[in-house]
Amino acid sequence: MAKTDNSSFEQKLFKSADKLRKNIDAAEYKHVVLGLIFLKYISESFGELYDELQSDEYSDPEDRDEYLAKNTFFVPKEARWNHIHANAKLPTVGQTIDEAMQAIESENKDLKNVLPQVYGKANLDKTALGELIDLISNTDLQAENENSKDLFGRVYEYFLGEFANAEGKKGGQFYTPKSIVKLMVEMIEPYKGRVYDPACGSGGMFVMSEKFVTEHQGNIQDITVYGQESNQTTWKLSKMNLAIRNINSKFVVWNTEGTFLKDAHPDLKADYILANPPFNQSEWGIDILQEDGRWKYGTPPSGNANYGWMQHMLYHLAPRGVMATVLSNGSLSSNTSGEGEIRKNLIENDLIECIVALPKQLFYNTGIPACIWFLRREKANHSKEVLFIDASELGFMKDRVHRDLAEEDIDLITNTYHNWRNVIASETKQSAYQDIKGFCKSATIEEIEKHNHVLTPGRYVGIEAVEDDGISFETKMEALTTSLKQQMDKEIALNNEIATQLAKIGLSL
Repeated sequence: MAKTDNSSFEQKLFKSADKLRKNIDAAEYKHVVLGLIFLKYISESFGELYDELQSDEYSDPEDRDEYLAKNTFFVPKEARWNHIHANAKLPTVGQTIDEAMQAIESENKDLKNVLPQVYGKANLDKTALGELIDLISNTDLQAENENSKDLFGRVYEYFLGEFANAEGKKGGQFYTPKSIVKLMVEMIEPYKGRVYDPACGSGGMFVMSEKFVTEHQGNIQDITVYGQESNQTTWKLSKMNLAIRNINSKFVVWNTEGTFLKDAHPDLKADYILANPPFNQSEWGIDILQEDGRWKYGTPPSGNANYGWMQHMLYHLAPRGVMATVLSNGSLSSNTSGEGEIRKNLIENDLIECIVALPKQLFYNTGIPACIWFLRREKANHSKEVLFIDASELGFMKDRVHRDLAEEDIDLITNTYHNWRNVIASETKQSAYQDIKGFCKSATIEEIEKHNHVLTPGRYVGIEAVEDDGISFETKMEALTTSLKQQMDKEIALNNEIATQLAKIGLSL
């Protein structure tokens, strides 16, 4: 009986696309594939509006301004997918695509210097490229009647994750695993306002924020995204990623200096900040920034930017804002070069709201255990308290080396946090939140001071209580000793039997 393939549409498409990779590194190939997916997406969007305009006798479907008015990219004739597909089997197809990318950039200023022009390279097998175009063309037939724009957004996002996985350590520089991003977004709930990511990679935090808004019947126009990225190649991925999701990326910028040395949004006060900055980054520019106004709670050390990132985000946080940032676990307890003093100042200024310890093996680029810090300027009902959640034992192994958080894990953590936040100081109302040994604990600042301002959740939540089965320790030890003795007796008897049989044939052990 044939084995049923239960793979998702995206999985099947990625497997097929990856077979065409041949001898090209995943790092290089991702630009080839993602660029084509983007080209197909904007051609689809353009085509929908083109057909509308064509049916209106007062409109010109070739008028670029008609598309600008509807927030749709204008695609010139030589860049439309039907033209690309018609040339897919020709040896010049690579040049055709590069010219298409150039034409789109020249017609749409938002895409200037964004699109990959790598298709004419000699190392790219043109037959395989033609097959890849066919593969992406056939997605229409398998889209299960869903909106083609949503489909290509999903495909682009899935492919980003798979390429990050294939690239390993380098992949982690542009992609944060989806489950971690979802957890952060679900916890801080960016319904409306300015969303900022100072190390935005390929834009995953913004995409998940957009999903959150639409899933909760909000209006995507109610959020504005601000981002900064120092790697130009990664920035290009983010611009395409956001364009596919119809998210305005006007304030998502690139510069080589980076966020610390050249803050692209110096006056921004964000309502929501989401980030996964580089862990334990060294040589990040403190020599130049020694007296910077961002270091309100202490100057970060030159060898580690963790508290630099945190204070940069706090500097940009609006008075009622909330921020979530992933950092290495070392940030919870380090006292190196004044880090302990900075952490103490953050605690005593009542800025830290929640700490979540994450499971190992969640990230592509590091095996270092990580955590999420949640900081809020106005903590409402939980002033002078910090919620600790130890999620280090949650999740499942999705492959041999990578762990992931299941939906129920995300729900458990998120509900615990929201129940804790929703506590109403009233004698008549009971809160849904309660401390759970081994998982969560609401600790006062006084308790944290007793632990020398160390914020490792395990110190506060304790070890999970084991159900008492009514059997005394002495009885259990006696039973264990008896079991071990019986096992040893069996092994002695077996050795004696082997020795007897060997003696019969003139051999010995």
